[in-house]
Amino acid sequence: MSVTKQLKGPIVECVPNFSEGRRKRGIDTIRNEIDSVPKVKVLDVHSDYDHNRSVITFAGNPAAVADAAVAAARAAARLIDLTKHEGVHPRIGATDVMPFVPVRECTMKDCVKLAREVAKRIWEELEIPTYLYGYAAKRDDRVRLEMVRMKGFEQMSELVKKDKTRRPDFGGPGLHPTAGATVVGAREFLVAYNVNLKSRDLGIAKDIAEAIRERNSGLPGLKALGLTLRSGKCVQVSTNITRADLVSPYQVYDLVRIEAEKRGVEAGASELVGLMPLCSVVNSVRDSVKFDSLDSSRIIELNL
Repeated sequence: MSVTKQLKGPIVECVPNFSEGRRKRGIDTIRNEIDSVPKVKVLDVHSDYDHNRSVITFAGNPAAVADAAVAAARAAARLIDLTKHEGVHPRIGATDVMPFVPVRECTMKDCVKLAREVAKRIWEELEIPTYLYGYAAKRDDRVRLEMVRMKGFEQMSELVKKDKTRRPDFGGPGLHPTAGATVVGAREFLVAYNVNLKSRDLGIAKDIAEAIRERNSGLPGLKALGLTLRSGKCVQVSTNITRADLVSPYQVYDLVRIEAEKRGVEAGASELVGLMPLCSVVNSVRDSVKFDSLDSSRIIELNL
């Protein structure tokens, strides 16, 4: 049964990313803080050792989701010290990014309001500075997450001291000494999707990421990074599909495969981080087997 049938009334999804993917006890503690809030349901927990990062997906009543988000940020600040954190994924905070997504009986405007309220609370209640991004951004140069986060905690800790334009939207002027800052926003559904390469050459992964991302005339709405996975003894093209309506995971995999073959390597296993919308599944099937047309109305279970 879907969460939209289990939870009543308006539903907002929250998908915070935490800078901890190795210590299970810490991850469980953050999850339990979220799960303890009434009218909120944890849908998925995904942790990655190399990224040293966990993504917890939860949903529920907007006000309850806001309370759970602040509780999670409080727990993360207590458990995570960025001065001792190592991982291949860029990060600026113990709770690195916290997006809100409209699911049912609410609008993007509602999520913008919610994101700004939560960002303000995180500063006022936890003394952790916050930035606003996505639809919640108050400045054009902060719409894109990567433009806010830059190269991460170490770089931003110095930049905010020298450049007033880099200071947080709430709090500051400096970052929290161990918890950094949290980037809070509102967005549409996003698919975090990674493809491993049968290679240890980070340069190849970075070249492929550059070739396929939107800003270099690649797939629309696609963001990509090349990363090294020491535990898997390989490199990875890590992507965010921000236009799930236009780009399927299959399209991303196939393009990575083509670019990899140009460079003399093979694409290996792929990975979904967290959850994805039904359209991503349907569109991947359609693209891979070349259906003339396929949408969710053709799925048996959705017609029962």
